[in-house]
Amino acid sequence: MECTIRPALEDDADEISAVILGALRETNAKDYANEIIERIEHSFSPSAVLQLIGKGTVFVATIGSRVVGTASLDGSVVRTVFVAPDVQARGIGKLLMAEIERTARERNIPMLAVPSSVTAEAFYARLGFRAVRDSYHGDERTIIMERLMDDPL
Repeated sequence: MECTIRPALEDDADEISAVILGALRETNAKDYANEIIERIEHSFSPSAVLQLIGKGTVFVATIGSRVVGTASLDGSVVRTVFVAPDVQARGIGKLLMAEIERTARERNIPMLAVPSSVTAEAFYARLGFRAVRDSYHGDERTIIMERLMDDPL
């Protein structure tokens, strides 16, 4: 499995949306109520993803020509890290995060923060992020995690 990380293109919006929606419905649905998943889905329609690509730093992971993952950097905040359910646990999320960290270092960002889902908390912890507080949007729990860029992995 040859996985490549590259900047997202506008033409990727439909595939990125499909990856995110698939991960929400299959992976995150184990930790969140259906109403929460449905509410979050609206933020990741193809048109919403197209707007994200236009205003931020968005990366995609590809295997061949297929988009299998995405991650973005908004200032010093890591956002929208998702991997297609059928290729999860193969290091794709770690590759995406390595690209986010490389970009952050290039921009002299001293610390990264990530609003982690309950589902992804252990993933970020393995990458050196530490939980600093919980945040709630209604009944949706998010764990705010941080990592100093000079902390070794």
